This record gives sequence, structure tokens and C-alpha cells, in this order.
Amino acid sequence: MLEPSLSVPRALRVALVTETYPPEVNGVAVTFARVVEGLQARGHDLQLVRPRQGDAQLARRETRFNEVLVRGLPIPRYPELKMGLPAQGLLQRLWAAQRPDVVHIVTEGPLGWSALRAARRLGLPVVSDFRTNFHAYSRHYGMAWLQAPVMAYLRHFHNRTACTMVPTESLKNELAAAGLQGLRVVARGVDAQRFSPLHRSAALRASWGADPGTCVALCVGRLAPEKNLGSVVAAFEAMREHEARTRLVLVGDGPERQRLGQRCPEAHFAGVRHGADLAAHYASADVFLFPSITETYGNVVPEAMASGLAVVAYDHAAAGQLIRHGENGLLARCDDTLEFCRVARRIAGDWAQLRELGNAARETAMRLDWARIVAGVEQAYAAAMATPDAAPDATPTSLPQWQPANPGPP
Repeated sequence: MLEPSLSVPRALRVALVTETYPPEVNGVAVTFARVVEGLQARGHDLQLVRPRQGDAQLARRETRFNEVLVRGLPIPRYPELKMGLPAQGLLQRLWAAQRPDVVHIVTEGPLGWSALRAARRLGLPVVSDFRTNFHAYSRHYGMAWLQAPVMAYLRHFHNRTACTMVPTESLKNELAAAGLQGLRVVARGVDAQRFSPLHRSAALRASWGADPGTCVALCVGRLAPEKNLGSVVAAFEAMREHEARTRLVLVGDGPERQRLGQRCPEAHFAGVRHGADLAAHYASADVFLFPSITETYGNVVPEAMASGLAVVAYDHAAAGQLIRHGENGLLARCDDTLEFCRVARRIAGDWAQLRELGNAARETAMRLDWARIVAGVEQAYAAAMATPDAAPDATPTSLPQWQPANPGPP
């Protein structure tokens, strides 16, 4: 869903600030990279500010694209990810020397906060994304008392931007009730060529101990407490009661790996998968189990739908937005584990319904075009630039490349 259209009359100079980006593997990194690709394809002049991911990593310098790498530290419990350190002084110098038309902040960590301060100090229009429910994660790590102060911080952060992009109408309503302002729905897309039933592999299924008559349930994502993976194990056990040959495949890794292995030794743990290999894992399953209720969206849902899978999920986030129960997937009431298990049990081994739901899911995913999503991002930029108290300085129609920036050794 897009808000009312505003025109973007020319190529823009856009500063993009994120604390996660490929090759890091998570929903924020992967989907934002697609937005960056789309903005490049539409001729915008981009500056991407992000933490250096390794000592040997070099900043990319291309026509109309310039990276600025800053210092970062590993995130507690997520050591493979970096948290950007504050860089307000650097960003003020860069943006004062060459003003962007708009600053787009993707993450709310120290780097994002310093970017917000720098942009406001310079009078630049700022937009933000709400991509992670950090306030909801706290209770899964034994720190439920943090939920209120985390939300207070997020509210303070996002209300200092001209608008905040959210992926679903339901999340917009939830955040509005929590006091966030300037919310704008910009959905997410999916690559329906990369994720396709055509990538189904009998050899891969055989490696899982599955033949053509075996029902394979799949779950893709980080193996972490906030992902509610107990519901996956419970649903798998219910499916096996109905169809004893059902197999469970878990793609991903994380702190819950050992505990899940002990609780469900029959599961096949495939580890982290990428690219064509990941697409084959999706397409080679039959049912996709998505138990999370902490996602802002859940990119794995449209990926599974594009792969032709029948999705079983809670009525939440992307699943609640994209799935029509009984038509292109199956939904359970949010956080009702017993209903989630009952729905999964009924579908196990019902090959006619699996095919019908999977085909309809694929048709739904084919309409999630990334070009339309990027157009929605452009409209958010235009709205921010039209805000009276955040109008940028005039810039020439013919934009020079970003000047190479040297932030010093990270």
C-alpha cells in the first residue's frame, strides 16, 4: 500500500545510513539492499554510510554511488552483526560540504542517532524506517522491564524525522497508538524469479530423508528466542501425529541451535543458506511454518509464497497482510499455539490442498514488485522534502558524483 502520490521531478542526492548491509544475512540488510539497487536503477545519486564489516573491507566508489565506512562493534548476542558507533562530526562535515536532498536512516542505533542529529543540525529533511521490533524482543531475553523505555526511545527517535516508513497498515496502527507520528506505509517486495517452484530439487529432498511422498515442513530464520521456535516444534509434532513421515527442516543458525537440537533431534538443521541454495531449500519443501510474532514484516513469508509453499503463520505482519486464510495460506490467531498446531496438523500430507494453496501463494507473490516498492520510497522522500521546516537547499538538476570521503581509519 502506498500513500497519496507526490512527484519526484529529478534525480536526488540521497544519504542512506544503516547499521546492517550485505553480506550480513538478516531481513533488514537484504531488503534494504534491494531498495538501494532500485534507487540506483532510477538514477539517484547515493551515499551509503554503514559500519565496516571487516578490517580488509574497502568502501565502494562507483558512478553515482559512494560508500562511507565507519567504526562498529559487535552487537551482544548477535556477534556476526556490527553496531555503528556515533559519527556525528564526520557526517556533519560531509553533508555540509555536499548537502544531500534527503537523509534516509534505516536503523536506530548509535550511528543512526548521530546521523539524525547531524541532519537536523544542518536543516536536512530526514526519513526513517521502522524495521525491527526491538521493544518486543526484550521480553524474550529476560528483560521485559526494558520494553517501555525502548519504545520511549524509538518514539523520540522517529518523531524527530519527517516521516517513518512501515511495511504494513497493522504496524502503522500499532505504532500510532504508541505515539509515533508521520507514519507512512511502504510495503516490501520479493524476487519471484529467484524464489520459484522451479528450483525444487529431488536430490536435496533425498538428503533430508524425504521421497516424493514425504511431507516436508520448513522454517527459515535466525534460531533465536524472539522467533518463537517452540511453536514450530509443537506444530511439527502435531503434523507427525497426522502424517508420521513428516520431516522438519530448519534453515538458519543462532543461540537456540543446541536447545532445539535437544528438543527435536529428528529435525534436519541445514544451517545458513544463501542465493540459489536458499531458493532450492524453499522450493524443495511443502509447508512453510512461520511462528514469529515479533517481526515488523517477515520477509521469509513472501519468499516462501513465491516458492509455491503453503504457509502456516499467525495473523500478524506480512502473513496477516498477504495471506487470505484457506485461499493462499493458513492463519492462526496471534500467539495461539494450539490453533497454530491444529492448522499445521490438518495440512500435513493433504497434497491437493498443499498444491492449491501453494499455487495461489505464488500468484500473490508475483504481484509484490520491487519497482513499485522503490517508487513508494521515492514518494516518502518527496513528502519529506516538501515539509516546510525541513526544505533542503536548492541543488542543480545535473548532479555531480559524491566526492570521495575519507573518514579516517575505522
